[in-house]
Amino acid sequence: MSSLHFRTCPLCEATCALEIEVKDDGAIGRIRGDRDDPWSKGYICPKGSTLKQLHEDPDRVRTPMVRGDDGELHPCTWDEAFAEVERRLVPIIEEHGRDAVAIYVGNPTVHNLSGVLYVRSLIKALGTKNMYSASTVDQRPKELSTGLMFGTPIAFAVPDLDRTDYLLILGANPWASNGSLATAPDWPGRLKGIQERGGRVVVVDPKRTKTAEEADEHVAIRPGTDAFLLMAMVNVLFDEGLVDLGDAASYVDDGDVETVRSLCAGFTPEAVSGACGIDAAVIRRLTREVAAAPSAAVYGRVGTCTQEFGTLCSWLVDVVNTLTGNLDRPGGVMFSNPAHGSGNTRGEPRVGRALRLVCHASRVRALPETLGELPVVCLAEEIDTPGEGQVRALVTVAGNPVLSTPNGGRLDAAMERLDLVVCVDPYLNETTRHADVLLPPPTALQRSHYDVAFWSFSMRNYAKYSAPILPMDDGQLEEWKILAKLALIAQGMGADADPAVVDDLMVDTMARQAGGFDVSSLAPRVGPERILDFMLRTGPYALTLDELMTHEHGLDLGALEPRLPDALRTPSGNVELAPQPIVDDVPRLRAALDRSTNGGFVLIGRRHLRSNNSWMHNVNVLVKGKPQCTLQVNPADAERVGIADGGSAKVSSRVGAVVADVEVTDAVMPGVVSLPHGWGHDAPGVQMSIASNHAGVNSNLLADEELVDVISGNAVLNGIPVELAPVRDAAPVPAS
Repeated sequence: MSSLHFRTCPLCEATCALEIEVKDDGAIGRIRGDRDDPWSKGYICPKGSTLKQLHEDPDRVRTPMVRGDDGELHPCTWDEAFAEVERRLVPIIEEHGRDAVAIYVGNPTVHNLSGVLYVRSLIKALGTKNMYSASTVDQRPKELSTGLMFGTPIAFAVPDLDRTDYLLILGANPWASNGSLATAPDWPGRLKGIQERGGRVVVVDPKRTKTAEEADEHVAIRPGTDAFLLMAMVNVLFDEGLVDLGDAASYVDDGDVETVRSLCAGFTPEAVSGACGIDAAVIRRLTREVAAAPSAAVYGRVGTCTQEFGTLCSWLVDVVNTLTGNLDRPGGVMFSNPAHGSGNTRGEPRVGRALRLVCHASRVRALPETLGELPVVCLAEEIDTPGEGQVRALVTVAGNPVLSTPNGGRLDAAMERLDLVVCVDPYLNETTRHADVLLPPPTALQRSHYDVAFWSFSMRNYAKYSAPILPMDDGQLEEWKILAKLALIAQGMGADADPAVVDDLMVDTMARQAGGFDVSSLAPRVGPERILDFMLRTGPYALTLDELMTHEHGLDLGALEPRLPDALRTPSGNVELAPQPIVDDVPRLRAALDRSTNGGFVLIGRRHLRSNNSWMHNVNVLVKGKPQCTLQVNPADAERVGIADGGSAKVSSRVGAVVADVEVTDAVMPGVVSLPHGWGHDAPGVQMSIASNHAGVNSNLLADEELVDVISGNAVLNGIPVELAPVRDAAPVPAS
């Protein structure tokens, strides 16, 4: 007989619940949505059913590998792999210092309980200023604006989808992405729910996405100009007397409101209309609709972060929510209260220290550190620029920065110069093909799971523990032990040190911070389960892991409730509506208002429901059918340039060029072209057979590492100037 197991899908931010059949012989059978889960209620997307294929993938690396004298990677034992790391890493640190080592953490880490908990110990043990992650590719502006306004960087005010009457979406396509930094299963169903109860959904996007098609209204906007639109909306709110802070008024300083009033002066709808390509009357109407709705939420995501004014844009989203009385109210935007606790549930309510910005800067370009990280746009130059402090070794954890960060071609070449590359990853991909030591973790079905990250900003308070479904293979090593061993090596404790040392230190440190918690009550658990048990016990519901495990379909902890002022952790104890770093950046936005455009093409990205991360491209069911990696071009532009649907075009930017298959569609605005991210699986040494057969092109060969949001250093991935030409022409043909 087969058995049924229930777990949370770890493949995107929606955290859908799965029902997984395990057959008598241990093979995985059917995977479908868990209809008894109180949160997702049986909903899954096409990715959720592929955990079987990912586990069984013959291309997945199953044993550690070390590069030999012949230049090739060879299987080895774990002891041999860690000994090689020690042999080569320690001398680099001793001779060149800790900043000679860089670490890059990819976003799959936060979908992984062991990864999100134990990578912190590795980062601390390395002690390097050269810390990089995917956060400065797609979300750092939102983290900074949130931290500056509310006191903690991931205390995102999330849209209360199930109760709102009006939803304004900017730079997001949740029909394809399943949502981001606002956790909820079945975004499509929830968006339909708004409409079914008489509400309204409006999407602002340069492209008519699936979300825009299903919305009540699509407003096309020129890429990278969302901050102009939002500032104009703020202007209208003040000009027409529509400002009403509602219940949040008690926690917003009047002086901050007046500062915002002065900042928006001059950003009238008429003044910004030409820049953003939206009629002034439409801007006024949208503003009035948000202000007049019984409840409303403005939601901005990747498209609003990956632009020149990403932090200002992210801030303005919450400014509009606040000024219209929709902050911390049902149907507006609200703060989660996660069972495992978070930065705005622990410590003294309301009051906290100011968010520290720019404790140091990058060596080559002096780009700002934020939240302990340097912008990933400077990683390549820190490797290939000689001098004191040059990066000579790189550790990657669940990341593929050659495909996912700007000017991937430069980073790819720079990695050839490194003295050591250590990768924790299950695949030989475009980045890990450079590895000197490759350390493969278990699959999702072989490890436990709890969404520490995503339930910190969930649209409903919910918790679920997922036990491992399949046993570890002989010779496999748990991921927390891999990361702990690397941390011990970095600290000079040797390759033979016991990973339990790191585990015990983490728990003891957390217990002291909690005021002397008795860790003996957590016995006999070790590893991520012990830490999770501690977090639950000290969280707002005082749960235990044993109690949570009795709820195999998940534990519904109720709808979000107003949490102001206790959710704040700001120096003033109020919502900081006008943080000084953001105030100081507004003149840059004002100066750009009169900037003339040259009429050329600009590049934007896009998402597909079946494509989240590059490693998922090695699953046939997710890549088969109509090609996903196409260059979308407006019909008028295609005719002018002389390219046809199904043909090929050369796309060039300051840093590189690619030749892509063309898809002519009026879904993109004139002057805008679109390529999805995460493709380009044609590099030598990549061992992902299915992905290589659907290689596509790497859009980040076009992304310019010199284009950043000034405050956050976040990469600009939308609105990149490019030139377009038929492949038969030598010279590019710019748009008129």
